[in-house]
Amino acid sequence: MTENDHSDPSKGADGMFNQSLARGLSVLESFRDADRPLSLAQIASRTGLTRSAAQRLVHTLRKLGYLTLADDGRGFLLNLPILDLTHDYLRMNPVLRRASPVLLELRRQVQERVDLSLFDGVRMVYATRLQSKREAFFATLVGHSVPTTGSSGGWAALALLPDAEIDQILARAPLRPLTPRSLTDPDAIRAQIATARRDGHALALEQVLMGEVAIAMAIPDADGRPVGSVHVAGSLAEWAPEDFRRRMAPPLAEAIRGIRAS
Repeated sequence: MTENDHSDPSKGADGMFNQSLARGLSVLESFRDADRPLSLAQIASRTGLTRSAAQRLVHTLRKLGYLTLADDGRGFLLNLPILDLTHDYLRMNPVLRRASPVLLELRRQVQERVDLSLFDGVRMVYATRLQSKREAFFATLVGHSVPTTGSSGGWAALALLPDAEIDQILARAPLRPLTPRSLTDPDAIRAQIATARRDGHALALEQVLMGEVAIAMAIPDADGRPVGSVHVAGSLAEWAPEDFRRRMAPPLAEAIRGIRAS
């Protein structure tokens, strides 16, 4: 489930809140981080629904095209109409509309991977991924998310927030390591945020992927709060960290100015 948990019992006091719709969305959300088709029993378990309620919702979502039966008939998968919604979200998002030409120019200049991730509390969600010459599969996927507390983009975004709000996010964050070098100690994470606040950018070494160096700057809204971050990622086999910072920070800062100006 997301931060905005649709099964939150507090929603019961909201007369406008549609529980049936929320349960249907919870079925779609149950596929998050699944690595294979989900059985009806697994969907019921992940959503907290009864088996009969899950069965009715799965049937309805299949009829509408949002779910499909796996080839072997042993589970269910999300279906193509989900991508239609994803496309519409990306197409209509004002930050992405402004950023797209700027990111293409940044990718041309740096010749390394360029990403834009959107700030969503305890996670950063990748919305644009412009690839370089070497990639892992997960690094090509729009919609992939990483912990805000354990990524260059997250540190850069958190640097725009007051300390009290940072503490609240750290209290909610799972603080799970993605690599052996991922920072999970709150004080160490706070130190990285403080450095990003001082420098105007965050530099991360092997936080999301071993062998990777990444630099990020936050995209602020009109009130100075983070809406996302732009990051450039390279290989430690090709770059010393400080050389990477010196080379990438100026064009990255120019890109952020371009996004804000547009």
